[in-house]
Amino acid sequence: MPAEPAEPAETRVLLVTCSTFPDGEPGHEHLDAALTERGISSRWACWDDPYVDWSAAELVVVRSTWDYQDRLADFLGWAGSVGASLLHGADVFRWNTDKSYLVELAAHGGVPVVPSESVDNPVDLRAAIARHQPAVVKPRVGAGGHGMVVVYDAGTWLPVDPGPWIVQPLVGSVMTEGEQSVFVFGGRPVSQVRKVAGKDDYRVHEHFGGTSYDTPLDPEAALLAARTVAVTTEILGSELVYARIDLMRHDGELMVSEVEITEPGLYLDHVPGNAALFADALAARLRPEKL
Repeated sequence: MPAEPAEPAETRVLLVTCSTFPDGEPGHEHLDAALTERGISSRWACWDDPYVDWSAAELVVVRSTWDYQDRLADFLGWAGSVGASLLHGADVFRWNTDKSYLVELAAHGGVPVVPSESVDNPVDLRAAIARHQPAVVKPRVGAGGHGMVVVYDAGTWLPVDPGPWIVQPLVGSVMTEGEQSVFVFGGRPVSQVRKVAGKDDYRVHEHFGGTSYDTPLDPEAALLAARTVAVTTEILGSELVYARIDLMRHDGELMVSEVEITEPGLYLDHVPGNAALFADALAARLRPEKL
């Protein structure tokens, strides 16, 4: 029987990914280099690799675990087993991987949120669609736009996904102005990406034909993103070392569409400068005497 692979010595940061992206998220080489430049040893590891000794690292940082929606119980179980070295921890992931957090965020006040309803059964789903139609329906647990549909007639449409669901109005500006993503590290907005849906589509994700652009940090978007992280921190009672806040303009007002804490893509292939800023945020969490 082959021996289990040993954890490389002096690995201070384990960057967590999935088997679809074993080498890390797109543009990972920029982050790898930024950590090396700061004297921080790191490597990428799949969250479900049974041979990884997670306790060997000072920090375990979830990055591109983009299969969690299909195995959420396993993923949260893994997160709960890692311990205090994991940013941001299983409780935060449990909250953030269920899009019903948008309803809680809106009820808490302090930030405008795209109107959202959480529904658990087809009867309530049909009623919610009728209130918002044309409505966007998406699984409460999901990533990358998978399972998202636009429904124009609540009376004739039948769901394919078994639910539960989040129902929102179709925000038309996503097909013109696009969606803004603001990266917030250590509570400070640092950069921004503009994502525009593909032709005749409403999804901004590149695998659905969307296009992403590096864009200057907009003061209005930055202020709303910082406020959103502050309110989310208050709700969770937990510091957020990094987050991505997605924003859309609805009825003329910039609103929060997603709060990405668990595994927000850093768009390193579009904004390579995020690598240095993210590495600085991680360095601030490590024992200074070892840097």
